[in-house]
Amino acid sequence: MAGHTEVPGVSSQNIGIVIAVISSFINGSTFVLQKKGILRSRHRGGSYLTDVVWWSGTLSMIIGQIGNFLAYNLAPAVIVTPLGALGVLFGAVLAAWILDEHLNILGKLGCVLCCCGSVVLIIHAPKAEATSRLELEERLLDPVFVTYALLVVLLLIALIVWIAPAHGRSNVMVYVAICSLFGNFTVPSSKGLGLVAPDAFSDGPSSGRALVLFLMLLGTLAVSILTQFFFINKALECFSSNIFEAIYYVAFTSTVILASALLFKEWTALTATDGLAMFCGFATVCVGVVLLRICQEASIAWKKKEEGREKTD
Repeated sequence: MAGHTEVPGVSSQNIGIVIAVISSFINGSTFVLQKKGILRSRHRGGSYLTDVVWWSGTLSMIIGQIGNFLAYNLAPAVIVTPLGALGVLFGAVLAAWILDEHLNILGKLGCVLCCCGSVVLIIHAPKAEATSRLELEERLLDPVFVTYALLVVLLLIALIVWIAPAHGRSNVMVYVAICSLFGNFTVPSSKGLGLVAPDAFSDGPSSGRALVLFLMLLGTLAVSILTQFFFINKALECFSSNIFEAIYYVAFTSTVILASALLFKEWTALTATDGLAMFCGFATVCVGVVLLRICQEASIAWKKKEEGREKTD
């Protein structure tokens, strides 16, 4: 990407890819470590906020998010985002080792299908990104994107205020929907900060306007990440870490693609071949999610059966 300082012989894009891969493995461990901390604190009868393992997962999440921020500003999002699939697969392996959360054959197949389908979606999604602050400002004020953002905010309010308290602990899709919808703001804000920062901290005539936009994007990013962090832990209190992580990755990726298409008007560059490939990728993802849901229901039924046996004994 133009404007970035490069190491001799190494492009900024390659550096971004390396950072993205490392961040994916770090992010893959966060849900597992936080889940382990929640289980440890529940066994002790205390709060997970006092558990060192939970805090190690939280620290991993912070480091991973910083890595993602750097990667998104060094390499195209279309390259960085699919690398998150590595974290999903690593998290599933780690969960089997640390949490003894073993997916059945349907769960394993669903996890792989979700990752493969998401990668196909991203590879064939049309690509266009803002290259200047002025272009970003123009696109942020586009009526189509503004309408979409307002609809997302209203949907988030409905999910957080009414649906989550009633159905959040029984349906993993509620917390997945909340966390993934915030992806509409997380990735565009991360990319926007990289574009706006040079103007915001310069002595140019438009530095004041750029600084305001920089602070707005930073605030949006902070609120988005903190809210996702809260509801991710709510989900981990109730559901398997590897099932939640796989479905969350799919939903987050899909919302990022949709928001990017609206913000940058990418649908105008969509070809018939890419459209068909994206449809196939989406169908693959849907099958994967269904298999994971079946795996989750089977796990819940097994736990209820075991609890019934313990009460009988």
